[in-house]
Amino acid sequence: MRVIAGSAKGTPLKVVPGTGTRPISDRVKEAIFNILGPRIAGASVLDLFAGTGSVGIEALSRGAARAVFVEKSSKATGIIHANLQATRLHSRAEIVRNDVFKYLASAPQSFDVVYIAPPQYQELWSKTLLALDANPGWLAPEGTAFVQIFPKEFEPLALQTLHLVDQRKYGSTLVCLYEPQTEN
Repeated sequence: MRVIAGSAKGTPLKVVPGTGTRPISDRVKEAIFNILGPRIAGASVLDLFAGTGSVGIEALSRGAARAVFVEKSSKATGIIHANLQATRLHSRAEIVRNDVFKYLASAPQSFDVVYIAPPQYQELWSKTLLALDANPGWLAPEGTAFVQIFPKEFEPLALQTLHLVDQRKYGSTLVCLYEPQTEN
């Protein structure tokens, strides 16, 4: 795994040993950043279930103003720290060692991009999206939440403040894009 573009392009990233994390493929990461395009410059990014920190680090490398990595595993937070040091992007990053749901229950900070890639088959993606929906201050009015899941996990959710705007399938990965509903 490596940083694809930006100031840290080509820097190899360490991975968390074992099966507790699910690293994003370069193809899916590239697709997400193609969707974001120039909006990533100056953006604030929330990387939930951060694992290796690959998505938040890619965002920083491409010009995001800051990234917050939320991960409860001490082993994973150590890897994120090492990857931030290797890419020299640590000055714009914050690592929060906490359970995602406890973090989302705190006072919200507004983020332009929220990335959700939890362990599979535990319904954590839907619980996380419902938590964001219940506390809409986490996502900026023009923000986007990306959910990375296995396609068979997807189910429509009854959301009040967010809505599904797009879905894209890349092999065995489904990326769902949610944005705040706008009032007409």
